Amino acid sequence: MSAARAKLVPRKPGRPAFSALENQVAQALHDLESNSNELRADLKELKVVSVRDVVVPAKPQSRHALVIFVPYPQLKAFHKIQKRLVHELEKKFSGKHVVIVGQRRILKKPSKTDRNPLKQKRPRSRTLTAVHDALLDDLVYPTDITGKRTRYRLNGSVQYKVYLDKKEQSNTCLLYTSPSPRD
Repeated sequence: MSAARAKLVPRKPGRPAFSALENQVAQALHDLESNSNELRADLKELKVVSVRDVVVPAKPQSRHALVIFVPYPQLKAFHKIQKRLVHELEKKFSGKHVVIVGQRRILKKPSKTDRNPLKQKRPRSRTLTAVHDALLDDLVYPTDITGKRTRYRLNGSVQYKVYLDKKEQSNTCLLYTSPSPRD
């Protein structure tokens, strides 16, 4: 188990301990690294920040998906092996979809009454909208997003339609829905 713990990014003191699901994913990554010759070199330096089990509502019945958060600098390395890695992890965690997402940070909007104002201007990549758009890109990674439409309904809810590339649209299941508008 301690060898599998090396696949998890160490947490700062005062943060909760790793969950059982995070330990299972770390163990699965360690097993893949030790057993698979083709993934061994690619998985050697890669780590996981956290894992969440998300219920995805679907028409006949709801499904579960594992959302694996990885450090943003390592996201491109995960993208190189994502197809094989997701296939292997979906076999290990049967009945669950697996999605790999980069861990990003949202900085609050600066105001004049802040106690600790930011020393420099907030980067565009740290805004709420930019982080949500990047999350959506990560969710549908192998395909490209060709268009987005936002529809505001009379009851106050917001519906986002995301159009994917026609070439690879049949291979991808879109998991992203937003029940409320962004602030």
